[in-house]
Amino acid sequence: QVQLVESGGGLVQAGGSLRLSCAASGRTLDIYAMGWFRQAPGKEREFVALITWSGGSTKYVDSVKGRFTISRDSVKNTGYLQMNNLKPEDTAVYYCAASSYYSGTYYSQRTMYKYWGQGTQVTVSS
Repeated sequence: QVQLVESGGGLVQAGGSLRLSCAASGRTLDIYAMGWFRQAPGKEREFVALITWSGGSTKYVDSVKGRFTISRDSVKNTGYLQMNNLKPEDTAVYYCAASSYYSGTYYSQRTMYKYWGQGTQVTVSS
């Protein structure tokens, strides 16, 4: 099993920045990729970004490209999501997730990820 714990959420004004962290523990050797998802009230949970754990390849949803950066420290077993130029529409609960494999077709789908964190709230005021 892999346990994931997010931190770093909070309240920020539009245009501001936050950095989310996702600390992994347990069978971390099972992690091939880490993703970030978000869920706004009344909406479906949506893919935000992914990074492969060893090679560092990344994927982003179009709405965050150029503003968000995903990274990882494989020694610390921690993933990060740097969020700049935040907008009110970025307000959501952000979840990190880990997968033991990568699919170029399904990387944005929740079903690819076996392990999930509890989520951290990000609120962007206008």
